[in-house]
Amino acid sequence: MNNNVYLPSKPRYEILDGLRGVAAMFVVAFHLFETYYHCGPDQPVNHGYLAVDFFFMLSGFVIGYAYDDRWDRMSVRSFVKRRLIRLHPMVIFGSLFGALMFYFGSCGAFPVIGDTPWYMVLAVMFWAFTMIPMPTSMDIRGWSETNPLNGPAWSLQWEYLANILYAFVFRHLSKVSLSVFVAIFAAMTVVLCLNIDVTGLLASRDYASYTVMGGWSLTPGQLQVGITRLLYPFFCGLLVSRLNLRIKVRGGFWWCSLMIAILLCMPWMGIGTEGNSRWTNGLYEAACIIFLFPVIVMMGAGSSVRGGKSETFNKFLGDISYPIYITHYPFIYAHMAWADNNKDAPLATHISVAVGIFFLAVFVAYASYRLYDMPVREWLRKRCFKSGGVESSHQNPVV
Repeated sequence: MNNNVYLPSKPRYEILDGLRGVAAMFVVAFHLFETYYHCGPDQPVNHGYLAVDFFFMLSGFVIGYAYDDRWDRMSVRSFVKRRLIRLHPMVIFGSLFGALMFYFGSCGAFPVIGDTPWYMVLAVMFWAFTMIPMPTSMDIRGWSETNPLNGPAWSLQWEYLANILYAFVFRHLSKVSLSVFVAIFAAMTVVLCLNIDVTGLLASRDYASYTVMGGWSLTPGQLQVGITRLLYPFFCGLLVSRLNLRIKVRGGFWWCSLMIAILLCMPWMGIGTEGNSRWTNGLYEAACIIFLFPVIVMMGAGSSVRGGKSETFNKFLGDISYPIYITHYPFIYAHMAWADNNKDAPLATHISVAVGIFFLAVFVAYASYRLYDMPVREWLRKRCFKSGGVESSHQNPVV
């Protein structure tokens, strides 16, 4: 076996790519609204953070589809190289972009920025290139993020861990064994969603009780949240792929997109009612992650989109799904600073700025995909692998 041969990429699940883009768009909207609503019950995209759990499930499904039947022709080293080529160029771009935008976030909400020297920003940027979580001593923003230049990178750090677990452990498991683990991980999700503090680590996140929000810092409680959010969705997606579970639906892309929109925009449960009924919100989020997201993945995998504007729109969303997720947050930092420094600006001005930032984020994502991500990945593939056959006819292979 020649482990340095690049195995041809499999055809894509186009709808799943497009759904990743749909969820990414809602993430951008969620973060823009956070400038004004924070995590309050009036947030128009109230459950936008659940998109991360959906991303993890999509990743698990795609990893199983792309690699489960290739381990007789592929080493762990080859797998790691392929995943790094797929993910890491945009990780570097996102951290570099975050460094360039860093001082535009200076405001009362981020008082640390004004006292941060340029060489410290560079040091943090080069550290961020490694994807190793940032220690609190290098927090140059004040939010205790594992990447203070580009907050959403925290979920990519968990994604990297999932890939390692898959390569060394879970790819060896039978369907039955994997099902047992997935059931255990589902129980962990329920424990988190219902705020059952069996470890004594969740008390510090009262603001996020009965939700899955968190996972972006190195405190013990945040680490528990992060690992819980990762394990069930990722390995449930892997199980769905192995069991070949598919649901064919006519107009699947549009029905799945509608379901994602409804689930992510659903208001928080148990807010403004008498007594302590926020547990209903935890029940809702557990149902989304454990039952509804797998159904959406099965529908997306079993359906197809062919021809016309639907296919074009779906492909566009798929192309920018990862770039917009990993590049939009520096704009959010700048938007927060602008809003903080211009509290008295007319409502129309705030709306115009937010809408402008949304479209600017889409433009930067598409430009970085076409001008940077695609050519860099192609260059790395040629440098790191020998050709293993004819590439898929799709311009952008699935992994």
